[in-house]
Amino acid sequence: MSFPENTPLPNPEPDLAGFPADVASPAIPEQPAESAARARRLFRRYERPAPSAGRTAAVHFGLFVLTVLTTTLAGVVLTRGTIDLLPLGFWAFPAAPLPGEWARGLAFAGPFLGVLTVHEFGHYFVARANRVRTSLPYYIPFPLGLGTFGAVIRIRERIFSRREFFDIGLAGPLAGFVVAVGVLAYGFTHLPPLEYLFSIHPDYARYGADYARHVYPPGTEALTMARPLLYRALETLLADPARVPHPNELMRYPVLLAGALSLFFTALNLLPLGQLDGGHILYGLLGPSRSNRLMPWLFTGFIFYAGLGLFSIHDDWQTWAYGAPVYAGYLALIFWRVLPRPQQGLLLAAGIWAAQVAAASYWPGLGGNPGWLVFGLLLGRLTGIYHPPAPDERPLSAGRRLLGWLMLVIFVLCFTPSPFA
Repeated sequence: MSFPENTPLPNPEPDLAGFPADVASPAIPEQPAESAARARRLFRRYERPAPSAGRTAAVHFGLFVLTVLTTTLAGVVLTRGTIDLLPLGFWAFPAAPLPGEWARGLAFAGPFLGVLTVHEFGHYFVARANRVRTSLPYYIPFPLGLGTFGAVIRIRERIFSRREFFDIGLAGPLAGFVVAVGVLAYGFTHLPPLEYLFSIHPDYARYGADYARHVYPPGTEALTMARPLLYRALETLLADPARVPHPNELMRYPVLLAGALSLFFTALNLLPLGQLDGGHILYGLLGPSRSNRLMPWLFTGFIFYAGLGLFSIHDDWQTWAYGAPVYAGYLALIFWRVLPRPQQGLLLAAGIWAAQVAAASYWPGLGGNPGWLVFGLLLGRLTGIYHPPAPDERPLSAGRRLLGWLMLVIFVLCFTPSPFA
């Protein structure tokens, strides 16, 4: 039923073309068809229509293809043993990646994106099962490091129950974890012979299986991939010891690299803060009151570790003169809203900094991972560290609570303070 044609207005409409300045101008009589056309123009002006299904599909597909490209190039760089900008000169064949490097890049990108995809679709399908409208995954390409910031889905309406928050939050990391374990199991049971490594490092061949003792004597520094507890357990159970790569050569094995990074990203999503998946799980287990009392303590410990070792009383004056104002501003920025009053947040920030300086001064070799400070900024200023309440706060069933605590065990098995050392 069309409103203008079937319900003529008793009085002519004002001209809203210059709204709000012209809202009080004298009305000009016009025909109903003209009035309808004017209303449609105003609607398009102030209410942007939803994008078409074709345009939305093109955005999802385009981001996915671009992310496949960037993660493949990231695999090329990583399996060279470095973390750097992606080789943007790849268009000029064969100046950039060689055919063997492309194969290793794809062998990294395939399983790594596979785990991310299963993770996001775990959220998607559980949300749809709970009749929560949500988008398909948006992949995020990035021309540095791992080639991607992962993928996200958009929840398009409010979640109304504590159980729904728990189910949707848990489904992603649980599904991704299962696939990540499968990737590592495949990698360990299909390790290539040492000739594969010697094809990358021909100078290692003269040492044979004893290459590590000659190439990496004690004290050698090299970029290595951290191996969480679950990785080490699977390696012990499944791998042929004669083919297991030295930790400094792990990055040359793209499937193992993808599996190890997938475990790390599973643990990253399970951090029990804010609206991360771990925050949803903690909220489901403890409820809004107890979980939100615990989260500031967890965030404080997280930032304490991240900035540990940046400053100590043994540092020279240049470190303090140039670095201290920046770090003080960072701490003030992220803790400004953590406590009910800004002054309390600033006092907490000062206390954390003092504790970091004291610990680093007493134990000079103690250090954290400054890379976490960027993630702390995202949590402290963008997503927040607290979890919103739901209208339905009924507690979880016993089975869900058991599964929630199991995810805590998975977090411990997968987490490492730094993926690269």
